[in-house]
Amino acid sequence: MTPRATRRTLRPPSRLPVDAYVLALLGTVGLAALLPASGAAATVAEGASTGAVALLFFLYGARLSTREALDGLRHWRLHLTVLGCTFLLFPLLGLAARGLVPTVLTPQLYGGLLFLCLVPSTIQSSIAFTSIARGNVPAAICAGSFSSLAGIVLTPLLAALLLGGAGGLSADSLMKIVLQLLVPFLAGQFLRRWVGGFLGRHKKVLGRVDRGSILLVVYTAFSQGMVAGVWQLVTPARLGLLLAVEAVLLAVMLTLTWYGAKRLGFDRADRVAIQFAGSKKSLAAGLPMASVLFGAHASLAVLPLMLFHQMQLMVCAVIAGRRSRDPDQAPASALAPVPVGRITPPPAPR
Repeated sequence: MTPRATRRTLRPPSRLPVDAYVLALLGTVGLAALLPASGAAATVAEGASTGAVALLFFLYGARLSTREALDGLRHWRLHLTVLGCTFLLFPLLGLAARGLVPTVLTPQLYGGLLFLCLVPSTIQSSIAFTSIARGNVPAAICAGSFSSLAGIVLTPLLAALLLGGAGGLSADSLMKIVLQLLVPFLAGQFLRRWVGGFLGRHKKVLGRVDRGSILLVVYTAFSQGMVAGVWQLVTPARLGLLLAVEAVLLAVMLTLTWYGAKRLGFDRADRVAIQFAGSKKSLAAGLPMASVLFGAHASLAVLPLMLFHQMQLMVCAVIAGRRSRDPDQAPASALAPVPVGRITPPPAPR
C-alpha cells in the first residue's frame, strides 16, 4: 500500500457531528447557569417543561408506524440482541462502576452514570451511522424503534429498581411517567391514522418543535440544579474523571457489540446495525424521563448523558467512516438490505 493510499484509508470523516443543536444545548446550560428560573418563573418553566415532555412523546407515538414495527419482528434475533445490550449489558456495566465511588465519581455523578446506562438507544443517529457503514439499515430502524418503545416502560422500572431513593423514585414518580410519557405516546398511536399525514408533511417544523422542547427541558432541569446548589458538588477534576469513565464505557460497548455479534453468527451488515444501535444512548428520551424522575437533581442526573451523547456521536462518526471502507465488505449494490415492508425512519430527535 502506498503512503498516499495509507493516508486515504486512515483519514477520518471530514465532518464530525458537532452541529448547531449541540451548541444550542451548551448555550442553554450556560443560560441556566447565568439566569436560572426561580420563584414564579420556575413554576411557569416547570409547567411548560411538563407540557413539552408530553408533546414529545405524543409526536413520537404518532410517527411510529405500528405495522412497520410488527413487520420488523421478522429479524427478532437481532432486535433481542440490541435490547439485551441496551437494557442488560449497559446496566451491568453501570452497576460495576459503583466501585468507583467515591474515589473517582461522587455519588451524585454515579447516579447520573447509572441512569445513562438505563435509557433506550437512539434512532436517527443509529440509522445514519449504519447507512454510512453500509450495514442493515431497516434492521437499525426497527431496533432503534423497539428500544425506544421498550424504554418507556423499562427505563423507569430499572431506575426504580437500581437507583432506589437516589432520584426520589416512588409510586408517585412512576405514575408521573405513565401520565407524561406512556399516555401521550399511546394517544399518538391511536390518533396516527388521522394526524400521521399532517406530521409527514411538516417534518421540518415539527423537528424544530422537538428540539425546542428538549432545550426547554434542559433549561428547566439545570435551573433547578442551580437554585438547589447541586453544582457546587462538581469540580473540573471530577468532570474530567467522568469523561474518562464514559470513554471506557463506550469503548467496552463498541467492542462487545461488534465481536459479540460475530460470535452469535450475524453477518457483517447485521453486526454494523447491532454495533451502532446497541452501543448508543438517546438524549431525546433520557432528558424527559430524568426531569420526571429526579426533579431538582435532574441536572446532575442528565450531565453524564449529555456528555456521553456527544462522545458517542464523534466516535461513531469515525468508526462509521472506516467501516464504509472495510476491505472485506460486499459491493454497495450487493450489501443493500431488502426492505421489510415500507420502512421509513421516524424523524425523532437524536
